[in-house]
Amino acid sequence: MASEANQELFERHRTNPILSAADLPYAANSVFNAGAALVDGETLLLLRVEDRSGLSHLTVARSRDGVRAWRIDRSPTLQASPATHPEEVWGIEDPRISYLEDQKRWIVAYTAYSGGGPMVSLAATTDFRNLDRLGPMLPPENKDAALFPLRFEQGWALIHRPVPAMQAFGAHIWISFSPDLVHWGGHRMLLRAREGGYWDASKIGLSPPPLLTEHGWLLMYHGVRTTVGACLYRLGLALLDRNNPCRVLKRARQWAFAPVESYERYGDVSNVVFPCGWTLAGDELRLYYGAADSSICLATASLARVLEWLDEHSEDGEQVSEERFRRI
Repeated sequence: MASEANQELFERHRTNPILSAADLPYAANSVFNAGAALVDGETLLLLRVEDRSGLSHLTVARSRDGVRAWRIDRSPTLQASPATHPEEVWGIEDPRISYLEDQKRWIVAYTAYSGGGPMVSLAATTDFRNLDRLGPMLPPENKDAALFPLRFEQGWALIHRPVPAMQAFGAHIWISFSPDLVHWGGHRMLLRAREGGYWDASKIGLSPPPLLTEHGWLLMYHGVRTTVGACLYRLGLALLDRNNPCRVLKRARQWAFAPVESYERYGDVSNVVFPCGWTLAGDELRLYYGAADSSICLATASLARVLEWLDEHSEDGEQVSEERFRRI
């Protein structure tokens, strides 16, 4: 039996993987990186499905218990439409779902893969049967985006991850604001990738959408460590101020979740755990993650314990300031 010090913060479900391409009602290469939400008493996953051409689309799956007996749409729910949306010429990927209570609708932030690189697009829905595109929000190269579910004093807030032309600069998490979900400004860096030998050096990006807790907005993000053999994707945690999402309160120095099991270590892209969605029921936090870009898996944790762990392992956050911008 593992010692308490070596116990995982998130516990993997015993039936992992819970979804693979074999579960789909049509032929595909793989299914992974699903958005997640609780809708009408059920768990809804918006799956990223890679077809056998190599391009991706989005398909809805529903389950009463969020683990098994998935009811999956018979055909793609949202497919790329390059004729009307040329920014989707190479497919659509990695959806993240936020519910806007005052608008009574869901907003899906997804990656539209344009000929000029990935870019952030939004779609809106009330039923996940019809999704209305709001169009691209930010130019390429940009991805790993999610909308906060409520409006702040500065406007609607979007987390995203632009990639600079100067790759040596690194890839960091940014936040931007909008009065109308169309025009975006107030761009500022939110979390900077660490430097040197850290697990999250050089390249980081948002994983699930921010989750509101009594202590602030919980963020899970992925960090990419480039090794001699390949890239290694792990997951870290941070906490933002409830009223000012630009203010970082805490950030753990070590990762919270990493590829360990064979289904996470070996696949189309090995050594990857990559969640785009999580759900919360009471104190149970359910993390739905892509494993090795080949399947969807589930891990669970106590939200109270996650916040406690973050407090135990964090360094002090800092508000994004002009001094930090001068480092750019």
